[in-house]
Amino acid sequence: MLKSIIGEKIGMTQVFDDRGNLVPVTVVEAGPCVVAGMRTIEKDGYSAVQLAFGKIKDKNLNKPQAGLFDKHNLPPKKNIKEFKVADISEFSVGQEIKVDVFKAGDYVDVSAVTKGKGFAGVIKRHNFGMQPTTHGQSDRTRARGSSGGQGPQKVLKGMKMSGHLGNEYVTIQRLRVINVDVEKNILLIKGSVPAVKTGTLFIKNTLKKVPVVREIKVKAKKK
Repeated sequence: MLKSIIGEKIGMTQVFDDRGNLVPVTVVEAGPCVVAGMRTIEKDGYSAVQLAFGKIKDKNLNKPQAGLFDKHNLPPKKNIKEFKVADISEFSVGQEIKVDVFKAGDYVDVSAVTKGKGFAGVIKRHNFGMQPTTHGQSDRTRARGSSGGQGPQKVLKGMKMSGHLGNEYVTIQRLRVINVDVEKNILLIKGSVPAVKTGTLFIKNTLKKVPVVREIKVKAKKK
């Protein structure tokens, strides 16, 4: 079974769980996705399923993408993503993958491109501390400080400095699915996920170990 799907981030809200706790969740419009192609071990060296999602005009497709959809007589889609599977015999081109592949209580890994924040200093980018504001240092409060120190007097590769913040492809692991609305194709995931609103999310079953939820039994007092 393929426990993977492509979705679009709608925003954040909050819901109450069964115990009355307020839980922040991210609302995701997940699917329905269409199987646009498959990879086989004999031909490609691995087995995977290509899922397509999102509306797009024909004129905005490049030639390889347009050729893929024309080959299988499928409507054009904005995003195409491969998800590895052990067996592709249960899939067929044109098959729909809906949000019901997940259920409440599942744990997923969410991948996306983070929100770009432009050029940022070291305080915002690397959580550096501020310098003293005394003795007339009005323009050095948020400065990085000296680049040198003991050792070679040069800037080493990988040193934390000011630069571009965000706009990176990242994966947040082991996020819990709070609720699944099959009719509206809505997925509620606990906490925040990367990407801006209307950004594309790639969701799949988590690779990490899932925590075991143990029930707490309360013994009744003897009268």
